[in-house]
Amino acid sequence: MRRSYPIVALIFLTFFVISFLTNIIGPLVPEIIEDFDLSLTLVALLPFAFFIAYGVMSIPAGILIEKYQEKPVMVAAFCVATVGSLVLALFPNYLAAIFSLFLIGSGMAMLQVAINPLLREAGGEGHYAFNATVAQLIFGLASFFSPLVYSYLVINLQDVTAESNILITILSRLVPENLHWISLYWLFAVISILMVIVMIVIKIPKVERKEEERAGALATHLELLKNPVVILFFLGIFAYVGTEQGVANWISEFLSKYHGYDPQTTGARAVSWFWGLMTAGGVLGIIMLKLLDSKVVLVGFTIGTMLSLTAALFFSGPVALVAFPLVGFFSAVMYPVIFSLALNSVKEHHGSFSGILVTAIVGGAVIPLIIGGLGDLFGLRNGMLFLYITLAYILSIGIWAQPLIKNVTIEFGKKNVAGIE
Repeated sequence: MRRSYPIVALIFLTFFVISFLTNIIGPLVPEIIEDFDLSLTLVALLPFAFFIAYGVMSIPAGILIEKYQEKPVMVAAFCVATVGSLVLALFPNYLAAIFSLFLIGSGMAMLQVAINPLLREAGGEGHYAFNATVAQLIFGLASFFSPLVYSYLVINLQDVTAESNILITILSRLVPENLHWISLYWLFAVISILMVIVMIVIKIPKVERKEEERAGALATHLELLKNPVVILFFLGIFAYVGTEQGVANWISEFLSKYHGYDPQTTGARAVSWFWGLMTAGGVLGIIMLKLLDSKVVLVGFTIGTMLSLTAALFFSGPVALVAFPLVGFFSAVMYPVIFSLALNSVKEHHGSFSGILVTAIVGGAVIPLIIGGLGDLFGLRNGMLFLYITLAYILSIGIWAQPLIKNVTIEFGKKNVAGIE
């Protein structure tokens, strides 16, 4: 497949929708705890249900893509997300929430497996780190908007009048009076249906992959899992997603518990700015990846993340309101850089390797659950100290990674560039 900018644009749109549906759990945590009367451990089972789906669905999704190509799988993924959204919208209770989030997570896992190798092919392998960082920027932008949409909906649904717009009027008839946040899942269902239509209408060319791009059979995955490099990068994605969700899911509850901030307004805005500054960090990351080796960028941004987390956990409320979003800013390049370093560190079976790496997104299930369990035992602040372990591992990747293909960088004063196109 030749480089295709329309396909790259479609992938970026898909990243936006994935993020909009995925990263709303954090702002909802305080309300879910109150409405369903949950402990920190029980509420942590909600993101666990979402992200465990990546562990269940990622490798099967890679096999399905190999058999049926990307488009049918992407259509099916959004159909699954639609059903998941409707389950919680129609049956707003704790068990339905767990099942709903598992279905939505399954759909998102299928999409992630499809679009990451597709982005590498459509955008050019030498530009993969750059394009993946642009995708992360878009990912952060969508996550910036979703908490703001949540605040808008719950605040306006609390005071519905004759002058309320048609969206608020319709949602007020659909959601329970004391569970206004459920309105988000009606919105998610509509978005997923629209994406099904988009995927059906838009022509996605058949990807004629090289042998090393194919998602192979079980034997191929088992062969890859015998490679220590594969395991090390699997742990890298596991650590990153666990860190990201371990911060984002607990920001609002932390600010409410330790500093008394309102989760529907101040807490939601803090989560929004976490993702918003991740977008800004993505812009800086794009520039840095054109100037420096991606390993150097990863080390520098990880150190910034650790310093910001320290300020967020141990300084005053006003400092925490700034420091938590800065964690998002500095973590912006981690996922795309680790993913690109991984794919560019093996010679073959990139499709299967991508499925294994996306499976590692299950870290987003495990790490927040660990934090919740530790939080119930020792307090949420102490539970979040676990994040220093995952960040230390991410920092180490910038030291030991040895990619076969380096990211393309500008060499001033020379006509050519580093890396392989």
